[in-house]
Amino acid sequence: MEIPSTEVQNNFGRYMKLARFEEIIVTKNGKKAVVIKPYEEPGKDTSVVAEKISYEDFLKLSEGSENRYEYIDGEVYLLASPSYTHQRIIMEISNSMYQWFKGKKCRPLTAPFDVTLSKEDHQNVVQPDIIVICDTDKIDEKGRYGGIPTLVVEVISETTQHKDMLKKLELYSRSGVREYWIVNPFNKEIYLYFLKNQAIQDYKVYKGNETLQSVIFKGLDISLDQVFTP
Repeated sequence: MEIPSTEVQNNFGRYMKLARFEEIIVTKNGKKAVVIKPYEEPGKDTSVVAEKISYEDFLKLSEGSENRYEYIDGEVYLLASPSYTHQRIIMEISNSMYQWFKGKKCRPLTAPFDVTLSKEDHQNVVQPDIIVICDTDKIDEKGRYGGIPTLVVEVISETTQHKDMLKKLELYSRSGVREYWIVNPFNKEIYLYFLKNQAIQDYKVYKGNETLQSVIFKGLDISLDQVFTP
């Protein structure tokens, strides 16, 4: 992130906070002058950044960075590069969805795509692996989405499973998402949550050679054999 020196002088505290997450390059007269780097403690897992910052500071961080971040309950999470297995699973599910939703009102979309959700009057920004949106009228002239996905799919990894299975489950249920799939590539299972009235109404685990059946979208079936076969 490149910031003019006068801007840093006027907002030094803010940029010291942002420097916890990535390098801040201070420019003077259009030329790079100083680099403020985050300090990394030896042995610390830096894949997740869990420091409290404001929503405005998060927007400043994400808009000036090439990294991908999520913002949940005031905490910032750095999104690491996904694995081959992670991407292959997303491709299998999204391809099935693309075929099923062809010609229908709703649309499946894959990450990276920002989704801003409100929980208790606080803004949160996530980039789910797959979403299905039925309110395409909530996409503005710049292509940014301001609605609530009907269905969300997350493929967990070793570094995201706590966030995906706890924090995001609560966020999605509180913000109006109606169905949430958590794909576990380690156990080769998919957990389906049916959400209603800001709570979990039903829950089912699919495994083995079973076929997942969507609650909201009747007829949308996903074969686990197809999803998890290398």
